[in-house]
This record gives sequence, C-alpha cells and structure tokens, in this order.
Amino acid sequence: MAAFEVSDELLAALVPNIVYWVYLWTYMALESSCDDYRLHPKEDEDEKNLVSKKTVIKGVLWQQLRQVITAILLYKVIGRNDDGAFAGQPSSFIVIARQFVVAMVVLDTYQYFLHRYMHQNKFLYRHFHSEHHRLVVPYTYGAIYNHPLEGFLFDIVGGTLSFVLSGMSARTSIFFFCFGTMKSIDDHCGMLLPGNPFHLLRNNTAFHDFHHQHYGGKYNFSQPFFVF
Repeated sequence: MAAFEVSDELLAALVPNIVYWVYLWTYMALESSCDDYRLHPKEDEDEKNLVSKKTVIKGVLWQQLRQVITAILLYKVIGRNDDGAFAGQPSSFIVIARQFVVAMVVLDTYQYFLHRYMHQNKFLYRHFHSEHHRLVVPYTYGAIYNHPLEGFLFDIVGGTLSFVLSGMSARTSIFFFCFGTMKSIDDHCGMLLPGNPFHLLRNNTAFHDFHHQHYGGKYNFSQPFFVF
C-alpha cells in the first residue's frame, strides 16, 4: 500500500488555520493565572465589546474557510514545474530569509494603507471596518474577525500579494503564514507576558490594543510587523 502523503500545498492551506486555534488556546489557558499581565480586567470583555463570542467564532471560521479555498486555488494556478517541484522552491537559507523580508514588507505596506483608508473613509469605516472595532477589548480568537469583504481585502488579498511577490514556495509559506498568524493573535491577546519575543517589537500587543480603544482609533494603523 502506498504511503499516504500530504502535499506542501495542502499543508500551506491548512496549517496556519490550525496554528491559529492552538496558539490562542495557550493564551486562554494562561488567563486565570496571569491577571497581573492583562491590559484590561477580564470583565471588560463582556461589558465593552459590542459583539458576542459566538458571533466572533462563527465569523473567524467563515474567514478561515475562505482562506483555505483561496490558498488551494492559488497553488493550483501557480502550478508545478515538469520535475514536480513547486514553482519558486528556494534553494538556500539566504533565499528564504529574503523572501520572508519581502513578504513582510509587502503585507505590512498593503495592510497599513488599506487599514488607514478604512478609518479615513467614513463610508468604509461605518459599513465594513467598524465590525472589527466592535471588539474594544479583543477576544484572543477575534484576531481575524472582520466584515467578510474586509476579511477578503485584508487577509486574502494581502496574503496572496505577499506570497506571489516574494516568490516563496508553498513549504516556505507554511512558516511565514504561521508566523504572521501567531503575531496577529499576539496583537489581540490583551496580555503583556514577560519574555514574549513579539513584545520586543514596537508594534506589539499594547500598540495594537491602543488602536482598539475609542480614543485610539486615529492612531497605530500599522500591522502586523513594522511601524510606519
């Protein structure tokens, strides 16, 4: 019987979404013992947020389903070489590192200007981006909770651009999008835990949490890696 093999393309479509739930559950498991590191009291989630936990979870699952479908279709469109290797397969650590940096810059630049415009345009904010800001004290699992159209523009289009323009392979994209997923969850976790390497960046949990407050909506548009 032939061994069951899972392609890099399928792993690239599925693994970042699995990591999303596994990583956020580590934060949720720590909540009861890490109150001293929370940016807001636990009860603020229920008092200040304008959307239910059930609605957020349903919205995130719908967004992830669309991301999986898009990723599978994208890999099929890009295709493989005659020898079966995925197009753009890197050959060295230097190439992979360069692709990571390019993808980070592309994703950050695209999301920064789109995010800023979503706030400056009253129509777009009222009808689309305000959905995400119904989370004043974000639930950890609400990192990618958005209006469906915004989720498509931010995460699906942004992720596609960073993947294509960086030239990374499907295998490399597994690590890149898992890294980006963990950073996004960290930005919305509401806890400044000591020793967290993500907090060495200026664009960290406190930076993005300020943006979610009613008084911070005009500031801190950068996400997820750098500060513009």
